Amino acid sequence: MDHFGKVFVKSFFVILIAIAVPGFCFASDTIKLGVAGPHSGDLASYGIPSVKAAELVVKEINAKGGVLGKQVEMLVEDDVCKPEIATNTATKLISRGVHVVLGHICSGATKSAMGLYKDSNIIAMSPSATNPALTQSGDYPNFYRTIASDDAQARLEVDFALNVLKLKKIAVLHDKGDYGKGLAEFARKFLEDSGKAEVVLYEGITPGAVDYSAVVQKIKRSNAEAVIFGGYHPEASKIVGQMRRKKMDTIFISDDGVKDDTFIKVAGKDAEGVYATGPMDTSKNPMTQSANEAHKKAYGSDPGAFFLNAYAATLALLNAIEKAGSTDYDAISKALKTEYVETPLGKISFDERGDATGIGFSMYQVQNGVYVELK
Repeated sequence: MDHFGKVFVKSFFVILIAIAVPGFCFASDTIKLGVAGPHSGDLASYGIPSVKAAELVVKEINAKGGVLGKQVEMLVEDDVCKPEIATNTATKLISRGVHVVLGHICSGATKSAMGLYKDSNIIAMSPSATNPALTQSGDYPNFYRTIASDDAQARLEVDFALNVLKLKKIAVLHDKGDYGKGLAEFARKFLEDSGKAEVVLYEGITPGAVDYSAVVQKIKRSNAEAVIFGGYHPEASKIVGQMRRKKMDTIFISDDGVKDDTFIKVAGKDAEGVYATGPMDTSKNPMTQSANEAHKKAYGSDPGAFFLNAYAATLALLNAIEKAGSTDYDAISKALKTEYVETPLGKISFDERGDATGIGFSMYQVQNGVYVELK
């Protein structure tokens, strides 16, 4: 048999093995990091900061020799924060041979994609998907996150409303999505269990609507002192704006889906006084300062939402591969749960469910056009 024939036979058998053996993959010359999230559309301000965080971490690690002696390659895919698109995004990343994934960003999109990654033995780590069931249900052992879950966020919002603001009548709204509705359900439960306040309205709104005057009118008729809203900034800015135009001084309390500078830019003066929960301020951490400075130098602007959480997630994923000594799923999983890594969020590891240790939320308020952490 000539040389060409031998090469053909060898290649043929390699292909047969790849088809027949589950989990078989060709050796890669790079460590492939998938980055999934909304990189276009109304919620791009949540996804693009994660891409930039990954770029900065990857650039620094590659300059030091990479991971396991290989350069890290980023594969970026847009899911527009929509569950029906996220499955296609995940399929693309899997077909491109990613070893781990940074993402997704929105809880609904994350949930849609996670089963596909699970079936392919791929670990995904989100900087922002806070729906509790993602870690608490046990359905996604391949899922990790560098942000606290919505039950902790809702607890903070309710405690703040009851114990700090001393409110007695509260309306709870949500955008019907996995993230917003999940948070609102926790908020309603905590309020009802407290016995300190009455939930005078509980309702879902339609995302993307132009006019929310009907629900604003319901809020007004309910005599609610405050609204707790589970959802994202496009809807929040419209609701707050329409309340203020009706001369309603109803307090607005929301979540990290609203704690974004885009909300302030869109809502303008109506944003003043709005409360929102968000990741704790770690600005005094030297790694935080270094990461923020690197962002300003590279992109000429301050980082956006979840930048530090994404920076920490990228570090955690690549550190786990290095500590594991391979891209094997089980080895990476073990490393994530047994090895600590220094990040802008502090020194973190992950519990058995995939939640990061030592990560929490703070309450913020818009004061003079910026979010200020309340102590």
